[in-house]
Amino acid sequence: MGDYNADVVAHRVIPEALRLAGAHMDQTEVAFDWKHTSAIGSLAEYHGVWCVPASPYADEAAAVRAIQWARENKVPFLGTCGGFQHAVLELARHVLGLSEAQHAETAASEDCLWISRLACSLVEVDRPVFATPQGAWLTAAYGSEEIPATYHCNFGLNPHFEADLERAGVQVMARDEEGEVRAIQLKGHPFFVGTLFQPERMALKGEASPIVNALVEAAADYFARASSTALGSQ
Repeated sequence: MGDYNADVVAHRVIPEALRLAGAHMDQTEVAFDWKHTSAIGSLAEYHGVWCVPASPYADEAAAVRAIQWARENKVPFLGTCGGFQHAVLELARHVLGLSEAQHAETAASEDCLWISRLACSLVEVDRPVFATPQGAWLTAAYGSEEIPATYHCNFGLNPHFEADLERAGVQVMARDEEGEVRAIQLKGHPFFVGTLFQPERMALKGEASPIVNALVEAAADYFARASSTALGSQ
């Protein structure tokens, strides 16, 4: 889910990241559709949602609604870069009831900026993040608490609102060297994950991303549960 642009590196590499995730699962074919935010439509037939980089989106409200749908229906969700930022907005607006929560990239005022400009730009920057105890599955997946990360962004979670985000049920999975939040997950959801960095870029080196692998595995599990429920109702 995002506004595809062939000039965006992450957009070009996402299909390969999904192919590698399928190969990781014994050559499973990962079928996907790219949904422009101006024409998302119903997502009822999908078993996972990935909100991808390169915002501002053509229709921010539609993107946030789609994230809300994935959260409320417990459909596996991954938000990378801009997707992370808009997942934070969705949680602030619809879990905490802060309809005024804004993104500095599109805000009309400086009020309630949950997503603020980073003190230092992270455009085309490689910088490690470190898994927290709550992100233990990342440590297991990468084989280390230190995780290589590539960014292409100027905005992130406003540190002022971190405690509020945790009140919404969010766990911080990874931080950078300065302690800033760089990856989150939602408690009580099968798979609701956001990363400010772009794990899909591992595919540029022909490597499968543990985070993308986890999304595809969660989507497969969701499909299996949905199929079992459908059979049971017949």
